[in-house]
Amino acid sequence: MLIILAGINFAINYFPVQELVINLVLIGSILLYLTVLQFFRNPAIPIPDNPELIYAPADGKVVVIEKTMEDEFLKEERIQISIFMSPINVHINRSPISGILKYFKYHPGKYLVAWHPKSSLENERTSLVIEHPNGVQLMMRQIAGAMARRIKWYVKEGDPMAQGYEFGFIKFGSRVDVFVPLDAEILVNLDQKTKGGITPIAKFKS
Repeated sequence: MLIILAGINFAINYFPVQELVINLVLIGSILLYLTVLQFFRNPAIPIPDNPELIYAPADGKVVVIEKTMEDEFLKEERIQISIFMSPINVHINRSPISGILKYFKYHPGKYLVAWHPKSSLENERTSLVIEHPNGVQLMMRQIAGAMARRIKWYVKEGDPMAQGYEFGFIKFGSRVDVFVPLDAEILVNLDQKTKGGITPIAKFKS
């Protein structure tokens, strides 16, 4: 804090007011530009091709691994794996498996903080169900949060989904839920960091 105050004092004393204002606007513009680049970056990744594995749909941290009842479409118990995306994470969402998009629905809703227990069912969100070639259906949810109020998606029902394929985007982070079969082998732990399309989070039963 003392260094910042000293810098401000130096700028006021050694720069004319007009020049100081111009410099501050320039610095602010550069910082804003760098922030936008940070939020909307889309780094290239090696596209996975392993039909036995379920990959993380997003960069972030695993915040939930629990058995739950999925009532919207699957109507059965599943293991829910939730990944929290902070504002500094890449915000691209990728398909965890290859298959056909059998179900898609957008739900308007609230903007509770992403780690709130009710955010999965009460926040603005999208629900997607991909049918794997092995016949297993996998559900995902893109969930908006207190900051992330813009969910984007580029897919519709009937579209083919390739593993690692970019299917959507959540501005400024938030959360993605994946509902895997009960007999799937879980490959991640709570608080583990993930990379979308790179980190395997579960494996289908052989």
